[in-house]
Amino acid sequence: MSLLDNLKAKLAPAKDKVSDLAQQHGDKVTHGLDKAAKVVDEKTKGKYSDKIQTGTGKAKGAMDRLAHHHHKETGGATPPPDVPPPPPAP
Repeated sequence: MSLLDNLKAKLAPAKDKVSDLAQQHGDKVTHGLDKAAKVVDEKTKGKYSDKIQTGTGKAKGAMDRLAHHHHKETGGATPPPDVPPPPPAP
């Protein structure tokens, strides 16, 4: 087993835990990112608004990817928190 394979094997449980947490608490993290971005933007008097928005968007994208990764691995057993269930069949 190569060093990279060994490292991946050892980090897999941590990655799964992070994905699980992203799935469960993504909405809280997203709210926290928005709140932090607003505070920083106010403190810098809008000087870095574009950079703050870009960074916040990237962080939210990473959260979505982590949550989606978990959802995909669990076979879609738990829907993502922001996605409503499909309508009932007629």
